[in-house]
Amino acid sequence: MGLTLISPAFAEDAQIPEKYTRLGRNLMPPLKWSGAPAEVKSFALVIEDPDAPSGTFRHCGVFNIPPNWSELPESADTAPGGGPRFSRNDFGNARYDGPQPPKGHGIHHYHFRLAALDVPKLTVPDAAGIEIMWKEARKHALSEASLTGTFEVQ
Repeated sequence: MGLTLISPAFAEDAQIPEKYTRLGRNLMPPLKWSGAPAEVKSFALVIEDPDAPSGTFRHCGVFNIPPNWSELPESADTAPGGGPRFSRNDFGNARYDGPQPPKGHGIHHYHFRLAALDVPKLTVPDAAGIEIMWKEARKHALSEASLTGTFEVQ
């Protein structure tokens, strides 16, 4: 069947609830996956908006997710203790920042992309942004899955 990615908070191509946006509580939505290849050694995740006026806008990048994990709970970016690493997003924060499209700009599509990797850790500098992290992750991808949510400010 292959790697699949879902969220209990919204369905494929459905609107992301406001509490997961910068207009709401800006919580990272919960994500769950299954069907990872047996040889997976870690996971990486990106959340991108290709509909942004200035081009693709990166909202979140997570890497070094342990291979035995099959989900990221709500607000995974604020969980205490050691866990996966977060890349600096296009807001300049090393965490999740949710949708905040310009008012009246139409529907934006937020692509959540998960990669199962053949390495236990990506070695990218702390200052590296999501784009650099994802390029490195794709070099090691065994399998990928995606989920798309939408959001619009009228």
